[in-house]
Amino acid sequence: MAGSGPLSAELIQRGIGMTSARTRARLIQRLAGAGIEHPEVLESIARLPRHLFVDEALASRAYEDSALPIGHGQTISQPYTVARMTAALIERAKPDTVLEIGTGSGFQTAVLAALVRRVYSVERIASLLDQAEDRLRQLAFRNIRFKHADGALGWPEYAPYDGILVTAAARGVPRLLAEQLALGGTMVLPIGEPDAQVLVRVTRHAKGYEQDLLESVSFVPLLSGVS
Repeated sequence: MAGSGPLSAELIQRGIGMTSARTRARLIQRLAGAGIEHPEVLESIARLPRHLFVDEALASRAYEDSALPIGHGQTISQPYTVARMTAALIERAKPDTVLEIGTGSGFQTAVLAALVRRVYSVERIASLLDQAEDRLRQLAFRNIRFKHADGALGWPEYAPYDGILVTAAARGVPRLLAEQLALGGTMVLPIGEPDAQVLVRVTRHAKGYEQDLLESVSFVPLLSGVS
């Protein structure tokens, strides 16, 4: 998989039983049965030790297709959502550089980094960012840059990006993020109120932006500021 560093054998093998290869294979079967067809996305998720991205007390649930708390009112998205957003981002044309808004646990970051040349990930909560950066360093990813900042502002220094993926729900498409998208690039994000959110794919063209509504979702809100 382009872009990925070698995963530590020790870390991958930790968790015999509830986090075994068989358990992971069942998750991938569920994702495929739910309509995720992109083979590289499924392979990326299959190779990642998701139990390392959650609290040890929740490790037994790491390979369920469900969102789990990671502290600070945030969650690690359910594997289906990670797979759906990633596939929507890369299925038309694989981006070279991707801006991720909301590092969170780092799981979505890792899925992206296994598929593209460079990921730029922004997180507003310093302690979450530190934990995610440490996990991904242990897993030998070397193609990710991190920033502690207000994600709604993006990361203009490295713009434009071929792809942008937002892991929290905005009320509408953030203008500052849309402006950091390259021509022909794609942004995938949830938008709407907490009880009525939809996943949207935005494509930038020379004459404007095209929006595709993908499906109903439920995300934590995109907040401004840092902590």
